[in-house]
Amino acid sequence: MKKIAFPILATLFFVSSLTAQHSIFVTNNLGIDRKAEIVEVNLSDLNVSFDTKLYVLKNNQNKEVPYQLIYNGNKRPQSLIFQIDVKPNSTIRYSMTEGKPSIVKPKTFARFVPERKDDFAWENDMAAYRMYGPALANENPSNGVDFWAKCTDNLVIDQRYRDDIYNKISYHIDHGLGLDFYKVAHTMGCGGIAPFIDNKLCIGNHFTSYKVIEVGPLRSEFKLIYDSVKIADTFYKEEIIITTNAGSILNKACVKYIGANKKMELAAGIYLHDGKGILKQDVSTGISVYAEEAVSDYKVPAGSNYVGVYIPTKVIKAFVIDGEALMTNSYNAGDTFTYYFGGGWSKWHFPTDESWNNAVNNFREALRNPLKITVR
Repeated sequence: MKKIAFPILATLFFVSSLTAQHSIFVTNNLGIDRKAEIVEVNLSDLNVSFDTKLYVLKNNQNKEVPYQLIYNGNKRPQSLIFQIDVKPNSTIRYSMTEGKPSIVKPKTFARFVPERKDDFAWENDMAAYRMYGPALANENPSNGVDFWAKCTDNLVIDQRYRDDIYNKISYHIDHGLGLDFYKVAHTMGCGGIAPFIDNKLCIGNHFTSYKVIEVGPLRSEFKLIYDSVKIADTFYKEEIIITTNAGSILNKACVKYIGANKKMELAAGIYLHDGKGILKQDVSTGISVYAEEAVSDYKVPAGSNYVGVYIPTKVIKAFVIDGEALMTNSYNAGDTFTYYFGGGWSKWHFPTDESWNNAVNNFREALRNPLKITVR
């Protein structure tokens, strides 16, 4: 697996080390706070080179702001990202100058986990997730998403696997930082994607290969590849690129089915477990949210867990079938379909169902009204 370096630096910016300085203005035109949101600036707009120099980014209070360089598979960085807090209907100025940036605390992570039956796991400061790999082939896995609750902004994946595998400390029990109480089996889990053909959900199985694209403190991104996905009587190759940003409650997923030219429906879904939770689906907004009681493997109540799915394009219909809450969209094989999914926990940021539902709705509004970025 290729290891990707992520120079992490903070902002203010010089074109020359004497007087020239570039400023980044971030404007929030919405009437809601934009907190811990990631913004991205093309390095070509900044007209800086990180080949020989380091830079520090600062906000309008002269405080250093952590950032991450984004490579997008290239040898040289293409853009930089950083987190912002912007009040409603206001603008904040950021500046970049030469200098050595501070070390940034990592808030995202992603890796292949061969020591745990080929999981691919990832996380940010809000939650952790995994999808299932080839070593689970004999256990009938799905291409659904597993959700791990956490109540810390520290990274937990490596510690949980290490403790569970080598120290016999189960991650199905809450030891103070969260736990895995979510069950997937052969379902869509926490926001999986699958074709919906002839009134049947074509749930897939394990991924066959993967590619890490970025692993950094503010963003991690990877691709999972499913070589043989059966859709009706035809096999397709599926590729899904998943991106997690620091501070984001939902992951971005870009999925493509490669094969015969065919129109179909794709369904983004939530597994309802015992069906006793509270489900809300809204075709007009493209949002599904689900709240249910969280219970550990040892039947210990663990608050409430939440799932959210958001589809930014026109949703055809929303319904429940075979214990799965689905929203479907029309799709042409070969195109890229983008949607968002994720989970939350009542013991970390979302004490009530309403707080989770509001957060998903605010996520949608922010995505539909991106922050305006001006470089001068």
